[in-house]
Amino acid sequence: MKKVPATPVRILLADDNQHGLTARRMILEELGHAVEVSSSGTEAWAKFQEALVNGISFDIVVTDYRMGDGIDGVELIQRIRQADTGLATATRVIMLSAYTEILGMSESEIGADVIIPKTHKEVQELLRAVKKLAQHPPRRRPPSSAKSQPKADRKSASA
Repeated sequence: MKKVPATPVRILLADDNQHGLTARRMILEELGHAVEVSSSGTEAWAKFQEALVNGISFDIVVTDYRMGDGIDGVELIQRIRQADTGLATATRVIMLSAYTEILGMSESEIGADVIIPKTHKEVQELLRAVKKLAQHPPRRRPPSSAKSQPKADRKSASA
Protein backbone atom coordinates (compact mmCIF):
# COMPACT_ATOMS: atom_id res chain seq x y z
CA MET A 1 0.00 0.00 0.00
CA LYS A 2 1.34 3.37 -1.04
CA LYS A 3 1.87 5.96 1.70
CA VAL A 4 0.86 9.42 0.54
CA PRO A 5 2.36 12.39 2.38
CA ALA A 6 -0.04 15.13 3.48
CA THR A 7 1.58 17.37 0.87
CA PRO A 8 3.49 15.47 -1.81
CA VAL A 9 7.00 16.82 -2.27
CA ARG A 10 8.26 17.60 -5.79
CA ILE A 11 11.80 16.17 -6.03
CA LEU A 12 14.50 16.35 -8.70
CA LEU A 13 17.08 13.54 -8.45
CA ALA A 14 20.43 13.96 -10.24
CA ASP A 15 22.97 11.13 -10.44
CA ASP A 16 24.95 9.55 -13.26
CA ASN A 17 24.63 6.13 -11.60
CA GLN A 18 21.43 4.71 -13.13
CA HIS A 19 21.02 1.96 -10.51
CA GLY A 20 21.15 4.42 -7.60
CA LEU A 21 18.90 6.86 -9.45
CA THR A 22 16.27 4.20 -10.13
CA ALA A 23 16.35 2.82 -6.58
CA ARG A 24 15.97 6.26 -4.98
CA ARG A 25 13.18 7.22 -7.38
CA MET A 26 11.22 4.03 -6.66
CA ILE A 27 11.49 4.48 -2.89
CA LEU A 28 10.49 8.16 -2.97
CA GLU A 29 7.60 7.52 -5.37
CA GLU A 30 6.39 4.65 -3.18
CA LEU A 31 6.08 7.22 -0.38
CA GLY A 32 3.93 9.42 -2.62
CA HIS A 33 6.44 12.02 -3.75
CA ALA A 34 6.51 13.41 -7.31
CA VAL A 35 9.98 12.59 -8.63
CA GLU A 36 11.83 13.60 -11.79
CA VAL A 37 15.22 12.13 -12.61
CA SER A 38 18.31 13.42 -14.40
CA SER A 39 21.35 11.36 -15.32
CA SER A 40 23.70 14.37 -15.34
CA GLY A 41 24.24 17.76 -13.78
CA THR A 42 23.59 19.44 -17.12
CA GLU A 43 20.25 17.67 -17.52
CA ALA A 44 19.28 18.49 -13.93
CA TRP A 45 20.07 22.18 -14.44
CA ALA A 46 18.00 22.21 -17.66
CA LYS A 47 15.03 20.60 -15.87
CA PHE A 48 15.36 23.04 -12.98
CA GLN A 49 15.38 26.04 -15.34
CA GLU A 50 12.47 24.66 -17.37
CA ALA A 51 10.41 24.28 -14.21
CA LEU A 52 11.13 27.91 -13.26
CA VAL A 53 10.15 29.14 -16.73
CA ASN A 54 6.86 27.28 -16.31
CA GLY A 55 6.26 28.99 -12.96
CA ILE A 56 6.89 25.96 -10.78
CA SER A 57 9.83 24.71 -8.82
CA PHE A 58 11.16 21.61 -7.17
CA ASP A 59 10.74 21.48 -3.40
CA ILE A 60 13.91 19.42 -3.05
CA VAL A 61 16.84 18.66 -5.33
CA VAL A 62 18.88 15.56 -4.48
CA THR A 63 22.22 15.55 -6.28
CA ASP A 64 25.27 13.35 -6.38
CA TYR A 65 28.61 15.07 -5.81
CA ARG A 66 30.46 13.68 -8.83
CA MET A 67 28.82 13.57 -12.24
CA GLY A 68 30.95 13.27 -15.34
CA ASP A 69 29.32 15.76 -17.69
CA GLY A 70 30.92 19.03 -16.61
CA ILE A 71 28.39 20.14 -13.99
CA ASP A 72 29.00 18.40 -10.67
CA GLY A 73 26.78 18.56 -7.62
CA VAL A 74 28.53 21.60 -6.12
CA GLU A 75 28.13 23.62 -9.32
CA LEU A 76 24.49 22.53 -9.61
CA ILE A 77 23.86 23.77 -6.06
CA GLN A 78 25.58 27.08 -6.80
CA ARG A 79 23.44 27.59 -9.92
CA ILE A 80 20.27 26.82 -7.98
CA ARG A 81 21.23 29.20 -5.17
CA GLN A 82 22.13 31.98 -7.62
CA ALA A 83 19.05 31.60 -9.82
CA ASP A 84 17.41 35.00 -10.05
CA THR A 85 13.90 34.07 -8.97
CA GLY A 86 11.90 33.89 -5.78
CA LEU A 87 11.02 30.27 -6.44
CA ALA A 88 14.62 29.08 -6.49
CA THR A 89 15.30 30.39 -3.00
CA ALA A 90 12.68 27.98 -1.66
CA THR A 91 14.39 24.92 -3.12
CA ARG A 92 16.03 22.65 -0.56
CA VAL A 93 19.13 20.70 -1.62
CA ILE A 94 20.49 17.35 -0.47
CA MET A 95 24.00 16.33 -1.58
CA LEU A 96 24.89 12.63 -1.75
CA SER A 97 28.56 11.72 -1.77
CA ALA A 98 30.92 8.86 -1.11
CA TYR A 99 33.62 11.52 -0.55
CA THR A 100 32.05 13.48 2.32
CA GLU A 101 34.75 12.84 4.92
CA ILE A 102 37.69 12.64 2.51
CA LEU A 103 36.92 16.08 1.06
CA GLY A 104 35.82 17.65 4.35
CA MET A 105 32.51 18.80 2.88
CA SER A 106 30.14 20.88 4.98
CA GLU A 107 26.66 22.14 4.23
CA SER A 108 27.59 25.77 4.75
CA GLU A 109 30.63 25.52 2.49
CA ILE A 110 28.83 24.12 -0.55
CA GLY A 111 25.36 25.59 0.00
CA ALA A 112 23.50 22.32 0.60
CA ASP A 113 20.87 21.93 3.28
CA VAL A 114 21.99 18.37 4.02
CA ILE A 115 24.96 16.21 3.00
CA ILE A 116 24.41 12.47 3.15
CA PRO A 117 27.33 10.05 2.88
CA LYS A 118 26.80 7.11 0.55
CA THR A 119 26.84 4.30 3.08
CA HIS A 120 24.59 1.40 4.04
CA LYS A 121 22.39 3.95 5.87
CA GLU A 122 21.94 6.25 2.85
CA VAL A 123 18.29 5.37 2.17
CA GLN A 124 17.19 5.88 5.77
CA GLU A 125 19.09 9.18 5.98
CA LEU A 126 17.66 10.35 2.66
CA LEU A 127 14.08 9.61 3.73
CA ARG A 128 14.64 11.32 7.08
CA ALA A 129 16.17 14.40 5.35
CA VAL A 130 13.33 14.66 2.80
CA LYS A 131 10.75 14.49 5.57
CA LYS A 132 12.57 17.09 7.69
CA LEU A 133 13.22 19.52 4.83
CA ALA A 134 9.65 19.27 3.59
CA GLN A 135 8.36 20.27 7.04
CA HIS A 136 10.65 23.26 7.69
CA PRO A 137 10.99 26.50 5.72
CA PRO A 138 14.31 27.07 3.93
CA ARG A 139 17.06 29.02 5.68
CA ARG A 140 20.11 28.31 3.51
CA ARG A 141 21.92 31.20 1.85
CA PRO A 142 24.15 31.01 -1.24
CA PRO A 143 27.77 29.97 -0.70
CA SER A 144 30.00 32.96 -0.02
CA SER A 145 31.90 32.49 -3.26
CA ALA A 146 30.94 31.22 -6.71
CA LYS A 147 34.19 29.24 -6.65
CA SER A 148 33.37 27.45 -3.38
CA GLN A 149 34.88 23.97 -3.35
CA PRO A 150 35.40 21.37 -0.64
CA LYS A 151 38.74 21.72 1.19
CA ALA A 152 40.51 18.83 -0.53
CA ASP A 153 39.53 20.11 -4.01
CA ARG A 154 40.90 23.58 -3.19
CA LYS A 155 44.21 22.06 -2.08
CA SER A 156 44.59 20.04 -5.27
CA ALA A 157 43.49 22.99 -7.43
CA SER A 158 46.20 25.21 -5.96
CA ALA A 159 48.94 22.56 -6.17
